[in-house]
Amino acid sequence: MKKQLIECVPNISEGRDLQKINTIANVVKTVEGVKLLDIDPGKATNRTVITFVGEPKQVIKAAFLLIKKAAALIDMSKHNGEHPRFGATDVCPLVPIANISMDETATYAHKLGKRVGEELGISGYFYENAATSDERKNLATVRSGEYEGLQNKLSDKNWQPDFGPTNYNDTIKLAGVTAISARDFLIAYNVNLNSTSTRRANAIAFDIRENGRAKTVNGKPSGKKVLDKNGEVVRVPGKLKAVKGIGWYIEEYGIAQISYNLTNISITSMHVAFDETVKAAQQRGLRVTGSELVGLVPLKAMLDAADYFLLKQERSLGISDDEKIKIAIKSLGLDDLKPFNPQERIIEYVMNADADKKLIDFTVKGFADETASESMAPGGGSISAYVGALGVSLGTMVANLSAHKSGWDEKWEYFSDWAVKGQKYKEELLFLVDEDTNAFNKIIDGFRMPKSTSEEKETRKQAIEEATKYATEIPFKVMETACNSMEVMLEMAKKGLQNSLSDAGVGALCARTAVFGAYFNVRINAKDIKDRVFADKILAKATSVYQKTIALEQKMMHLIDAAI
Repeated sequence: MKKQLIECVPNISEGRDLQKINTIANVVKTVEGVKLLDIDPGKATNRTVITFVGEPKQVIKAAFLLIKKAAALIDMSKHNGEHPRFGATDVCPLVPIANISMDETATYAHKLGKRVGEELGISGYFYENAATSDERKNLATVRSGEYEGLQNKLSDKNWQPDFGPTNYNDTIKLAGVTAISARDFLIAYNVNLNSTSTRRANAIAFDIRENGRAKTVNGKPSGKKVLDKNGEVVRVPGKLKAVKGIGWYIEEYGIAQISYNLTNISITSMHVAFDETVKAAQQRGLRVTGSELVGLVPLKAMLDAADYFLLKQERSLGISDDEKIKIAIKSLGLDDLKPFNPQERIIEYVMNADADKKLIDFTVKGFADETASESMAPGGGSISAYVGALGVSLGTMVANLSAHKSGWDEKWEYFSDWAVKGQKYKEELLFLVDEDTNAFNKIIDGFRMPKSTSEEKETRKQAIEEATKYATEIPFKVMETACNSMEVMLEMAKKGLQNSLSDAGVGALCARTAVFGAYFNVRINAKDIKDRVFADKILAKATSVYQKTIALEQKMMHLIDAAI
């Protein structure tokens, strides 16, 4: 199972005392598996934005420790600053980054709030996607009255906290309350213009941003503003939802930019904001020269941008993530002002920077050398998965070549769809290369457990049994995935570029080898499983996949023999 990642962006009510700020932020580093990404203090606001990321349970633990430390070091009765606030940890949003839904993230927000309330005695509210009611979704509404109004707020039955004590007390007097949420990722994103005019940049920003511009009687910026019956300025909305924007001049670069906050990239993505800005700039006689990301970006945002531009070019989407990232960087002009290094700017890549080297990160020669060494891993299971990945890579290559063939323009989407399928099979099999070795290592770990007492012996026995089951399930997954991947090679043999027929054939043979090799591993591991009901069931399923693969291999051989 792929690793789930969430980002946490607590805002603490201290932006001037760097020693306090660093003490609070650095508690995050004490939690293994959590990476502290950024500390951004503001003196005028007297507020610091802290950003860290990791797997959900570890992030929740780190957030809890940060809230605890902030409450110990920040006295809200003495706080002042320009930014609205009502707590030492004023807000603590959780953001889904990879392989996790918003609903799951909201569940973790509720777990964090429950723990903060019960263990720290700090009260608070859930907002945005974690809100307990529609009235509490908007942070500004939840935070109305700020710290100074908390005593009255908590006495109002409509504003009883979602977690923690319901009455104003000494803890709330010192720490205030905390707002916890699950929300979408916010991207700070600047678009570069071939101009030095802040006024022109602002005009484009008003065209695009959700809030638009003030409506005037004559339709010109200098005209008299139109007011509604309540005396409020009537606004002409911009093109895009969930976008805030303003124009400014950047002396460092000598250009004007439109500075956007994309507050919900599932509503308005980076690439849509870019493309609409290009159109608006052209209408005003300007040209977009590129763009700039501030901070980090999720991998998915970059891949979505690549897919968007590949579709516009009528190119296959079934290419590797590395190639897609190159497309995204060039299409958005992210390297216009300075180099853009994906390893430093994409959250998932930053998270993996300190991780142990995976087998799939080896060179081809390095992988062969590692396999040939005296170490027991990688073994046949990992090699089977890798051979399967190579096989479906060949099928995917044929799909991509076919999508790009001159004269087949009307077929590019069909072949692109097959290439995308191939990439998914490839990614799954590459994941299983390392997971098979991980599964084997869990068995070794089990045998290394202490066995001095009867209790230790029982715990050790159970750990070995569970590890052996998992080490049987993984090669079965290799079998299943490699067998299913043969659909790509078969389809390309029938309808793809016929000059590459042999490539599709070799791909199918690799997939067949992957299935056979993984079948050996299923059988040899299953014999050591004490739970024979489990063992017999997985062996029966493996035999079925094995026989299906033999039939598919014969089908491919008939296709090739008939065509060559």
